[in-house]
Order: sequence, then C-alpha cells, then structure tokens
Amino acid sequence: MDAIRKKATRLREQVAKQQQAVLKQFYGSSENIVTDDFELHQHQKLEKLFTSTRTAKHYQRDLVRGVEGYIVTGSKQVEIGTKLSEDSRKYGVDNTCTSGNILAKAALDYARARSQIEKERGNLLKAFGAQVAEPLRAMVMGAPLEDARHLTQRYDKIRQEAEAQAIEVSRRQQKVREAPGNVDNSLKVEAAESRLMELKSNMSILGKEAVAAMSAVEAQQQRLTLQRLFTMMISVSSSPASLIEPDIAPPPTYEEANGIFSSNPVNGLTDSMGYFLAEVIQSYQAETNVELNLSVGDYVVVRKVSGNGWAEGECKGKAGWFPYGYIERRDRVLASKIAEVF
Repeated sequence: MDAIRKKATRLREQVAKQQQAVLKQFYGSSENIVTDDFELHQHQKLEKLFTSTRTAKHYQRDLVRGVEGYIVTGSKQVEIGTKLSEDSRKYGVDNTCTSGNILAKAALDYARARSQIEKERGNLLKAFGAQVAEPLRAMVMGAPLEDARHLTQRYDKIRQEAEAQAIEVSRRQQKVREAPGNVDNSLKVEAAESRLMELKSNMSILGKEAVAAMSAVEAQQQRLTLQRLFTMMISVSSSPASLIEPDIAPPPTYEEANGIFSSNPVNGLTDSMGYFLAEVIQSYQAETNVELNLSVGDYVVVRKVSGNGWAEGECKGKAGWFPYGYIERRDRVLASKIAEVF
C-alpha cells in the first residue's frame, strides 16, 4: 500500500507540473511573481539539503547492511572458534597423564588463548551492533529525518500552489484589462491576489521551518556517521588479534622442554649453566598443571632455562615451569631458606 501511495503522489505531482507548464505557455512565467531573491535562495538551499540528506541516508543504510553482514559472518566464526577451543581443552584434559605431556599442555594453552580470542571477538561484534548498527539504523528510520522531509514536501506543494495561483492572478488581470468596467472581474482579481499573498506568506514560513529542520538533520547525519566510523576504526584496531598480548612469552616448545634448548641466552643465561638458586621477585599463578605457583620471597632451585623466557625448577617440594623474568639468581642464600625450598 505504501508503494502505491508513493506512486500516486508522484503521478499527481507530475500532472500538476504539466498543468502549470501549459498555463505558463498562455500566461507567461510566474517565477517573477511568486519568488523573490530570498525565497529563491531558500528554495535552492532546500533542494541541496534534500539531496544531501537523501545521499547520507543511503550511505548510512549501506553501513548498517555492511555491519550486520559482518556481525552475522563474525558470529559464525566465533561459534566455530569456540567449538575448536572446547575440543582442544578436552584433549588437553584427557591426555595429561601420557608420557611427556607437552602436547596436552600445548592443547590447553591453545584452548585458553583461543577462548579469550573468541570472547573478545564476541564483545567486538556486540559493540558493532550496539554502537554502530543500532544508532545508524535509528537515524535512517527515525522521526527527525522523516519529519524534515515531510516539511520539505509540504513546502514544495505550497510553492506549486502559489505558482498556479500566480498564473490565475495573471489570467484575471488580463480579463480586467479586456473589460475595465466589469466589477465582477475586479472582485475576482482581488480575491485571487489575496489568496496568492496568503500562499506566499505560508510558503515563506514553511520554507524557513523546512530549512532549519533539514539543516539540523544534515548536521546530525554527518556527526553520527563520523562518530560511528571512528568507532569502527578504533574497534578494528583493537581487534582480538591485538588485544591478546600476554605479559610473558608462550610456554617452552617440545624441543626446549626435552633438553634441546635454544642457543639464545635469557638475560645472559643459558641452559648450560646447570642448577642454581633464585629468589621470586614477582608472584605467579599457575594456569596449567605443569606450571609452578610462585610467591614473592620464595626460593626456587632452577634446573632448566629455555630460550623463550621460561624456566623449570622446584619450590617447596613441587616442580614445574614458570616465567624466568619472575625470579632473580642468588649466589648466597641462608641455610634456612635452602631448607624451605625442599
């Protein structure tokens, strides 16, 4: 029904314009009667504003469609990634008792990292929906734009009526000139001129309202679109790939964990240094069963130092991996402290 109404409205406007064109051929142009410089400028400004807001509306609509498509695709990727994370976690848990459980540990580490990535990706998609798609959709479908466009359409309609009335005034004036003594023609001219003045007054008032409304909408469209584009740029630059930046390097590789160490030194130390005692300078909470909990002030017997920032040792009767940067080597340690280690 809406499409039929719009089509009927367009047809009526076309017929009205054709009628005015025919009348102008007989009675001349009414532009010099209906408009002055201010009204003409106002009319031209409204035409530009109408075109500008329509273009912005289409652009915002395309942005909404693109974001919605990205959300749909991204949600499917999150679903797949979450399933992969859960499968990796299950594999790591079910295989922790196998010989040299490095693969199980790697699976657990991957599951943890992947789960965090998908969580951040899900948050990003929610932000796109709430901070980009919804505001733009509300702007495209909102009342301010429709009300402003309605005012502009009412102004155009009154302007057309004024043009037709100006032609009617010209026709009546022509009859008065042909029959100067006809009182009826003079009264009709006065009535037509009065109606024309009323239409011009209404057209001027409505034109100002339409210009103000359209200008406000155009400014809001530009401001909102720019803000949403910045939001998208910031969100993309802070995507999960850049958000997941662990404070320490990943756990040792298979070769490092099994004695085939990197030749790169860690703070000047390599695995060839053998056992040594170190003091914990920063607490560390183990995230898997192959890592070691550390508290500030504890002493650790360091047995291996890998080339990627991890060390393996024993503290308080337990052994495991921990970040090498969380400890400092001690050449002299009280006997009581050494006893605490074991």
